[in-house]
Amino acid sequence: MPDFLTESLSDAYDDTMLPTPLPADPFPLFQAWFDEAHAKAHQPNPNAMTVATIDPEGTPSARIVLCKAIHPDPGRVVFYTNYKGRKGRALAANPHAAVIFHWDHPDRQVRIEGPVTRSPAEESDAYFKTRAWQSRLGAWASDQSEPIASREKLFEQIEQRAKELGITKEMLADDTAGDIEIPRPPHWGGFRVWAKRVELWCGGTGRVHDRAEWTRELTPAGDEFDAGNWSRTRVQP
Repeated sequence: MPDFLTESLSDAYDDTMLPTPLPADPFPLFQAWFDEAHAKAHQPNPNAMTVATIDPEGTPSARIVLCKAIHPDPGRVVFYTNYKGRKGRALAANPHAAVIFHWDHPDRQVRIEGPVTRSPAEESDAYFKTRAWQSRLGAWASDQSEPIASREKLFEQIEQRAKELGITKEMLADDTAGDIEIPRPPHWGGFRVWAKRVELWCGGTGRVHDRAEWTRELTPAGDEFDAGNWSRTRVQP
């Protein structure tokens, strides 16, 4: 192709939006995008991500959760949930997941795929303590994904669980709930999604997007993984 035509097409479809050469590790750029989304706050939950799982019957399911931690080294993201809910049961049966972050304003997307492990108890305990008392009580009160007769029955269940934890209406009325000690329930905690594949995506003019993927091998090492070096390549939009 003549140089002048190459240059004209490049101008028409925008300049490259991902670095050239691609970085050896995708996580620093992912972290930078994540931090920028928080700083600019164009959407109320910039840490929202879709988590897709496969249940024991082979049925896929996806839902939005909030990413509560990014660990660039060794390369994983963390979210918290009820281990007995639908996604918890799916991950117990098939401990692999795909997650997607999408930020509309800068037209960027991050996809991560890989095996999943539970967070260590101390990590889940530390995060649980930072939650508002309503959220801490809610972790005890809701039997996630299980049927319930009505909204009224749900509130009755919450009240009953509060009593079992020693929380009275008087304590809540005195606005002292923030000081109430509510331990983390054993059925609630974190999941770590270990990145085996990462894709970074930027929207482009005429839908000529800029995409690149990184892959690596993960070797089980107890409750964690030993990670190999990343391989990287651009992929067609």
